[in-house]
Amino acid sequence: MIALVQRVAEANVSVGNETVSDISEGILVLLGIKKGDTEEKSKRLAERCVHLRIFEDEEGKFNYSLKDVGGSALVVSQFTLLADTSRGRRPSFTDAEVPERSRHLYEVFARTLNTWGIQTKTGSFGERMRIRLVNNGPVTIILEE
Repeated sequence: MIALVQRVAEANVSVGNETVSDISEGILVLLGIKKGDTEEKSKRLAERCVHLRIFEDEEGKFNYSLKDVGGSALVVSQFTLLADTSRGRRPSFTDAEVPERSRHLYEVFARTLNTWGIQTKTGSFGERMRIRLVNNGPVTIILEE
């Protein structure tokens, strides 16, 4: 499981011309779920996102977590994070989990963030989405479980 975490000033997801989710300060998580991932991995990775210290203190050091700053999370399923580009020019996605299982683990991830007191919004699983964000920093971190 891969989470590409971006610290954002704001972010939103649209499907067609309709905004389906938006947040202000917090994190945008692009979540890639690979074959063999489990609920336990999903919960662990969500907890790591909650406590990842990527928000600055008064001295400009990364000492605060999402929970510390009272930030929100926007979680978007992103199977393309599992792309294998080692051969040819077209990415292969054979390592990505099947949609039904991915949706379940994606929902577990989002629910886990909620249980930690994080206001969590999601994209539209399986849809073509447009994501707009203002990356704050920029800060972009890759977490794997």
